[in-house]
Amino acid sequence: MSCYNTDNKKTILLITGWRFFTEYAGRGFRQSQIEKHREDIRLGAEHAKTYSYGYEECIKQEKSVEDMVADILADPEFPQLTELIIGDWGDSWDYNCQPILDGIVEQAGRFSHIKKLFIGDMDYEQCEVSWIMQGNYEKLWAALPNLESLTIKGSMELELGDICHQGLKELTIICGGLGKDVIQSVQNAKLPNLEKLLLYIGVDNYGFDGNADTIRQLLEQADFPKLTYLGITDSEIQDELAEIVLGSKFMRQIETLDLSLGTLTDQGGQLLLTEIPKWPNIKTLDVHYNYLSEQMAKQLEELPITVDASENNEPDEYRGTIYMNAMLTE
Repeated sequence: MSCYNTDNKKTILLITGWRFFTEYAGRGFRQSQIEKHREDIRLGAEHAKTYSYGYEECIKQEKSVEDMVADILADPEFPQLTELIIGDWGDSWDYNCQPILDGIVEQAGRFSHIKKLFIGDMDYEQCEVSWIMQGNYEKLWAALPNLESLTIKGSMELELGDICHQGLKELTIICGGLGKDVIQSVQNAKLPNLEKLLLYIGVDNYGFDGNADTIRQLLEQADFPKLTYLGITDSEIQDELAEIVLGSKFMRQIETLDLSLGTLTDQGGQLLLTEIPKWPNIKTLDVHYNYLSEQMAKQLEELPITVDASENNEPDEYRGTIYMNAMLTE
């Protein structure tokens, strides 16, 4: 059945990882970082698989988002998987993934073995991240009690609803702009075992309708007692967000601080130099893709922790105005 890739699972995951992490390779991703992410994917490849519709399925077989769940369940390899990756469901800029979410909820018992779920894994040739039509995840939380990791790519029509899940350890949202309603759902979430939170904040042209105070309120009111990885990334106000994160209650408990992919300048870099040494629990700092000077990047990398301050960008200037861009927007 050609509606899903039946090649070796390890190959499928390597292709998926390469595709995602080379989407913006021409804009600065280093080869070493791509290889690291490919290696991460290799480690879980034995029990993971990507389901995605291409030209053959969409045009010749007239497959659509309505068929995806049935095709997944028809795959004889599916019961052995622990990680489910859903890519392009066909015209993902016109049709949201709600039928997939509803199908998973309706067939919850047959998805109960899934521990890691990624919905929207597609590159820019399939659909620009800002065009991916998502859906409402509110019923998914109760339907998948064994879920430990959820990654969502795209924020158009994205709703998380009231989040309550005892087992979820990782929540990642990759997008060009995160809406305040989604951020508020995360803020009010009941996730007592969450260890990793990674949010791409994005820009106002592609969905971010908040400001620095939106993130301040998120970090003040969110209750994640087991959080060890905090990522507030991909923002055009990265200096402001760095200051807010550094002043948040989570600094006393996290081990990894991720402020990458945004417009971090020497202003934010100096704050990091001053504040990070105050927190011996911090083991890793990720600020790759930034607008730091070479000298500031070097100073950060001399901190006695693991630091990635690579991919230093130069601002653009046009008619006296300085422009800096977050990595992932459109």
